[in-house]
Amino acid sequence: MKIYVASSWRNPGQPVVVDVLRQAGHEVYDFRHPTPQDNGFHWSEIDPNWRNWEPEAYIEGLKHPLADDGFGKDMCGLNWSEATVLVLPCGRSAHLEAGYAAGQGKPVIILLDVGFEPELMYKMAWRCVTDLRELIETIASLEGVG
Repeated sequence: MKIYVASSWRNPGQPVVVDVLRQAGHEVYDFRHPTPQDNGFHWSEIDPNWRNWEPEAYIEGLKHPLADDGFGKDMCGLNWSEATVLVLPCGRSAHLEAGYAAGQGKPVIILLDVGFEPELMYKMAWRCVTDLRELIETIASLEGVG
């Protein structure tokens, strides 16, 4: 199955999820490495001072060719995928990606973390799971769905 993994750069568990899914035989889009030689999009490539941007600078940053390229790769990954795994904890981008996938009618599976904050809209997900074994079992149950 083709799976988009949505998470955060700050989540140390994200690479583990990608590896486990690949070991289980799935094709995985990994935003940290959209292609083998690509280390993903970083705002710091546009401006090392990006954390101090005012809203106007952010709007201009969105227009940068590197932002266009990073966005394009992630959107291609979302459109290519058959399911999305939202790996908590994560931020706004990953939640937007999961919402996009759900809106496209694709299954979204949320891998909850310890200390997560309950969220009503997680009801959009196909399922919430608590560990990697359950994640793999849930994805296996999806094969042939859709």
